[in-house]
Amino acid sequence: MDGEFDIVVAGCGLAGLSAALTSARLGRRTLALGGMLGGQLLSINKIDGYPGFPDGIAGYDLCPIAQEQAAAAGAEFAAADVTNLAPQDGRWLVGTADSRTYSARGVVIATGANLKELGVPGEERLRGKGVSHCASCDAPLLRGKIAGVVGGGDSAAQEALTLAESVERVILFHRGGTLRAQRAYRDSVSQRPNIEIRLNTTVAEVLGDAHVTGVRTSDGAVDLAGLFIYIGMEPNTDFLDGRLALDDTGRIGTDPEMRTALRGVAAAGAVRSGWLGRAVISAGEGAAAALAIDRFLTDDRWRED
Repeated sequence: MDGEFDIVVAGCGLAGLSAALTSARLGRRTLALGGMLGGQLLSINKIDGYPGFPDGIAGYDLCPIAQEQAAAAGAEFAAADVTNLAPQDGRWLVGTADSRTYSARGVVIATGANLKELGVPGEERLRGKGVSHCASCDAPLLRGKIAGVVGGGDSAAQEALTLAESVERVILFHRGGTLRAQRAYRDSVSQRPNIEIRLNTTVAEVLGDAHVTGVRTSDGAVDLAGLFIYIGMEPNTDFLDGRLALDDTGRIGTDPEMRTALRGVAAAGAVRSGWLGRAVISAGEGAAAALAIDRFLTDDRWRED
């Protein structure tokens, strides 16, 4: 056994960091596990609508602040992804990718989600050679060139706006008839003269040999120097190995207090069924999940008890 804790938080995205901060402030011995501090928010150049930051804040700035706050409150951290969760004698054993095992009285699952892939020819072969999920990382490499973005939600709109600061032109491909992004992002995208929106358009193939040279779409071939894919997310729940029932999106069902069907296990953020896709909501759910576990450790009551 590599350590016993009151609460283990599986995941170090914003939901997990918020859960770790809340738990530690409540005086619970807390461990947060995750291979990548900040999760998907690390690639977001600007998070809007987060209280306290009227001009927005980059995900790669917000998440380290949250981690430092949680650590200052007493939370411990280990840089390893969770690979297993199993009950033992009224506690939970949490296994990690570095072959360690931790024991906890309660667990918050905040393992987040990974960006979906298109699943088209050329995508995997050209990953890192023009196919990307991080506009803030790769936009400077495409200065003066044409870049494509696939998707119609907030992430696609945000990344198109980030790319537009560097590249000559951005083409936003969306299979639907209207963008799903919140109005503020839709307005910003439509007002940028170097962003072209192509609705009712699907990308069928990524073209190029050593690097991306274009895409084949439902409307024909388009020349591009880079392609950024934001078509949704796949929740990270494989480690549960069927221990919890999942909804049709692969996410974990909870009650309004973030409690799952497993006694002493809560879920928060992008891995939770009903998550609404906002950073501020992830932070709130993480705090709520930690509070639910704290109450359980105090009175030993859980859902239907």
